[in-house]
Amino acid sequence: MFYKISFIITCLLLAACSDEELPTPNTKNTNELVIVSRNAPTTWYIDKEGNQAGFEYDLAVSYAKFLGLKPRFVIKDTISELFTALEQGTADIAAAGLTVMPERSDRFLLGPRYHQVQQQVVCHRNGKNPKTIDDLLEVELTVVKDSSYSKRLNEVSKSKEAPLNWEETGEHSTEDLLELVYRQKLECTVADSNIIKINRRHFPALEITMNLTEKQDIALYLANDALELQQRLTTWHQEFNQNTEAKKIFDQHYAFWDEFDYVDVSVFKRRIHKRLPKYKKIFLEAAERYNLPAETLIAQSYQESHWEPDAVSPTGVKGMMMLTKPTARELNVDNRLDPEQSIAGGAHYLRNMMQRFKDDIPDDDKLMLALAAYNIGRAHMHDAQILAREKGLSPHHWHDMKQVLPLLSQKKYYKNLKYGYARGAEPVSYVQNIREYEHILLREMN
Repeated sequence: MFYKISFIITCLLLAACSDEELPTPNTKNTNELVIVSRNAPTTWYIDKEGNQAGFEYDLAVSYAKFLGLKPRFVIKDTISELFTALEQGTADIAAAGLTVMPERSDRFLLGPRYHQVQQQVVCHRNGKNPKTIDDLLEVELTVVKDSSYSKRLNEVSKSKEAPLNWEETGEHSTEDLLELVYRQKLECTVADSNIIKINRRHFPALEITMNLTEKQDIALYLANDALELQQRLTTWHQEFNQNTEAKKIFDQHYAFWDEFDYVDVSVFKRRIHKRLPKYKKIFLEAAERYNLPAETLIAQSYQESHWEPDAVSPTGVKGMMMLTKPTARELNVDNRLDPEQSIAGGAHYLRNMMQRFKDDIPDDDKLMLALAAYNIGRAHMHDAQILAREKGLSPHHWHDMKQVLPLLSQKKYYKNLKYGYARGAEPVSYVQNIREYEHILLREMN
């Protein structure tokens, strides 16, 4: 490691330098900045291309570059483990959407405050609907152990004549608990507003019933003797907020599209007759070229973009088949917003995914597995296949794999897998939606 300098040396360096000439970090003969975080969609994860991604990852790339260092992430399962890593000197920075709390600031140096969130109570829209603190007395709440949520519930409970009752778990992440609420296996939980915002895209039945706090600052934390690093990060943050990089990163992770209504059959049917004819020939030619069922390719494109050729997401995927820039480059697609190039590229990519599964897998299963890989990435599918074998299920049949994939978002499974957390329920819904669209297309197009 990494970034340890004694207080005396730091003071001497600061005395010799002006504000404009900040000292060069001493990293004990290493060019790494070690960041401890957790595996979650709001922090750090492996994306469908097999690359590191996430809000905290993108921030780390920015401040590590400013420091002239290479970021390296160390992933822990719990918040307490993050701070233990700082105490033990195995990490320079804790970056995991950490709320500013007095007891944390007493033990560690506070880095830049770079975001604000609110703690919110979340329930299923068809379940309990607490609107006040008094209503919480009638609700079964489950929150992450040792989190800012449990601290807030303790504060609220002490202020009430009748104490609140809630369960704390060290086995599930906040994302796990939100999914359990969505599946109506838990009544309610508490989560930060940014985490809820991301998860509601995939679990639309989640309902925010009340705010449990005012806005709270999210910050980086450092070890107590990392005074120089604290100063350098403060300078980075001042510059970061003054350029367009900050807005770009925030928009990429939190400025989502409006939700597509995947169950509005009447809208889909109308678009089959009004929007699809313009592109039908392109779909048919691409399907024939890459030996794919035409209705599958057409249905997949609707799932991806609703047949909008200029569709663009905040994460940078574009076009009818929503190709990433690296995938487009690999497929020699020059313009992702060109319908012909995008459709051909998407068909080519889907065929490539099919070829990465064994030849003796039945064609229909192979197609479903390839669609899931198109959505979640082949790396996470590899993890799911390993998990299927461990559970005595077939890694080559969609019926079994769709039972396993949702487990990739559960900590007790993903912490032991190579590529870590993934929103495994999403590819299952993705494939199911495409199959439903296929059935409608076959009726409407014949």
